[in-house]
Amino acid sequence: MDTRAQNLLTSLFEAAIKAADPLEALASHLPAPPKGRTVVIGAGKGAAQMAAALEQLWDAPLTGTVVTRYGFGAATQHIKVLEASHPVPDAAGLAATEALIAELTNLTTDDLVIALVCGGGSSLLAAPADGLTLEDEQALNQTLLASGAPIGAMNAIRKMFSRVKGGRLIANTAAPVVSLIVSDVPGDDPAQVASGPTVPCASGRKEALAAVARYNIALPPRLAAYLATAPAPPKPTDRAFLKNEVHVIASAARSLAAAADIAKAEGWPVDILGDDLQGEARILGTEHAALALAAKGPRLILSGGETTVTLQGKGGHGGRNTEYLLALALAIKGAAHINALAADTDGIDGSEDNAGAFATGQTAAAMRNAGIDPAAALAANDAYTAFAAADALFVTGPTGTNVNDFRAILIGWP
Repeated sequence: MDTRAQNLLTSLFEAAIKAADPLEALASHLPAPPKGRTVVIGAGKGAAQMAAALEQLWDAPLTGTVVTRYGFGAATQHIKVLEASHPVPDAAGLAATEALIAELTNLTTDDLVIALVCGGGSSLLAAPADGLTLEDEQALNQTLLASGAPIGAMNAIRKMFSRVKGGRLIANTAAPVVSLIVSDVPGDDPAQVASGPTVPCASGRKEALAAVARYNIALPPRLAAYLATAPAPPKPTDRAFLKNEVHVIASAARSLAAAADIAKAEGWPVDILGDDLQGEARILGTEHAALALAAKGPRLILSGGETTVTLQGKGGHGGRNTEYLLALALAIKGAAHINALAADTDGIDGSEDNAGAFATGQTAAAMRNAGIDPAAALAANDAYTAFAAADALFVTGPTGTNVNDFRAILIGWP
């Protein structure tokens, strides 16, 4: 990729991340300190950074516990940071969730709970419903991840198997709860972020069963039997939630707007296709390639949202952003005027060490020259291997936030 194109695409991503920086996002949404204690709980891939930012901003005593993904921690003074597995829960997540539950005991109406919630919390908060085990929850997550179902459908299902999702985490807390949420879901529904541990959703067993049927999800028999009679989660109208506040403090829309401002300042006309695009990653990549090939440059096409990957191969490596970009690279092969970046704003695409990748009209040829058939890699869900062979991975490390996918396509040059 041309150095100036790579630098510009990187600067656009960095602008998107800065717009969702916890320190800036939290500052304008802090509640007043209570008469009693301030207790902080949190979960997600940016929860540690949110906790560190809150400590800088909060002008009163506080304590608490948050859980984040392994390697995503941050230095804090008063709030404990625990680490656990993502995207499949583990025993550390089970212990961390129990620690969060313990933080909420023996509170009064004079106390205050601040909940820091962002993407990734669904897996990190491991708390199988009564009668189920951690192994059941692991099997559920693995089944859902391979299904290709959208995030809303997955959340409708997995909250039925949990003691904390769907608002259950704080349903029995006497203290008022202020939830400060970094949204990584299309539409920014706070009840969908991390499966809503502090925000209830109106869906219940009926909706979960409908999602299972619609997306042909083969639940393990033990889980299917449980779902048939699973108790309903609390409703948003339950009295337990009337004292609470919910604020979405950062989102994909704000991050895309920040990236667009940077590009416009450098003379680029910008089209934002939306901040909530969903669907199969490889299909969207092919569709966006057609848009890019048909567009007259110079132009920047931005989009966000959360695509899905239906696993077709075994042993492949990669995430939805590299799969999207591999399909795009195949479709724009030979084009000399297109440069693209697709990356997850949390810094990790899928389960690998990259945020995403870069692609041009020459990327598919570079993969072949390195001994990789890009079409075969796409069929095997092995986009990471293909982009690694082409030396086109985009590696950032943990960013400290998570507003889902960031996609940018440059067409021509001003």
